[in-house]
Amino acid sequence: MSKERHKRRMSASVRVVGAVALALGLCACGKPAARSESRTEHPVLVVTVHFAPAVAPRNLVGTIKARVESNLGFRVTGKIAQRLVDRGAVVKAGQPLAILDRTDWELQLQQAQAALSAARAARDQTVAERDRVAQLRTRGWSTASDLDKASATADQAVGAFVQAERAVALQQNALSYATLVADADGVVTATLAEPGQVVASGQAVVTLAHAGEPEADVSIPEALLERVRTGHASVTLWSQPDEVHAAKLRELTPSADPATRTYPARFTIERPSDQIELGMSATVTITDASPSVARLPLGAILDDGKGASVFVIDPQSKELVRRPVVIAGYDAKDAIITSGLAEGEAVIALGVQKLHDGDAVRPVNGPSA
Repeated sequence: MSKERHKRRMSASVRVVGAVALALGLCACGKPAARSESRTEHPVLVVTVHFAPAVAPRNLVGTIKARVESNLGFRVTGKIAQRLVDRGAVVKAGQPLAILDRTDWELQLQQAQAALSAARAARDQTVAERDRVAQLRTRGWSTASDLDKASATADQAVGAFVQAERAVALQQNALSYATLVADADGVVTATLAEPGQVVASGQAVVTLAHAGEPEADVSIPEALLERVRTGHASVTLWSQPDEVHAAKLRELTPSADPATRTYPARFTIERPSDQIELGMSATVTITDASPSVARLPLGAILDDGKGASVFVIDPQSKELVRRPVVIAGYDAKDAIITSGLAEGEAVIALGVQKLHDGDAVRPVNGPSA
């Protein structure tokens, strides 16, 4: 019996010692595990704060044009004998651009001049005859009826002479109209007729873009009319994307284009450079004078009854700092922040309900706000 009791006591002692050793081992293992868990850096998705105008700028595609672009044509009908300019030619006011065949006009001028000579001779003869009859009448050698007839004939001859003078002037003008001249300094943008072609009076032969401030010609959608009237405009050329030119709205058509339902508009480019050429493609940017705001994903906002806030990552310690913010409103996927954040700060984008102030995190780049 004593031996069995001794064995039982030894077995119980071994079990107690093992249990104590196991408990000590578990305690020893548990402490490093807890310490290791407290030092874990959680990967988080972040966004970078960026402030921009509350209303995003709108871009409109347009073309650089001259403020005045004229279609020039002859004022008389005729056959083109010469075209003196080509497309792209720089011309001065009064410079000849094209000439009609002048043969018919010269003949008509000669005919009018001959008629004028005959009218002058008839006028001189009838006026002299009237003067002679008037002298005879004063001496009593002529009747009053003879004087009346002579005066009427002289008046008629004077009128015919004046009419012949006007005919000569008209033919001289017509002959001058046979030469098409530039009405202003500018650049020839199109030639619409060739030598040998018969053109009617007023038919466009040359298109001339007048020199002056270039303009951007764009079409405005109906929804942007008010923004275009009140906003600020700038022009960027596709060939020079790094240069931004200030612009001013000069003309906005009051009626919409029946085909596109847009409103044609012209923006004058202020202080244009020499590199701006007619016909270049340009982008007109319309901006509003609205305050700058930051846009954050809806998942970045934490509101537990103490006001809206976000978690900002401290750049030195990589720990979270809870920051209250002021929200102006929401849209489909973003919250619009007006204050509480600084440009360039890193903000947690998702999972803010599971984070706490002071947590250590490992940032993962996300989209910019």
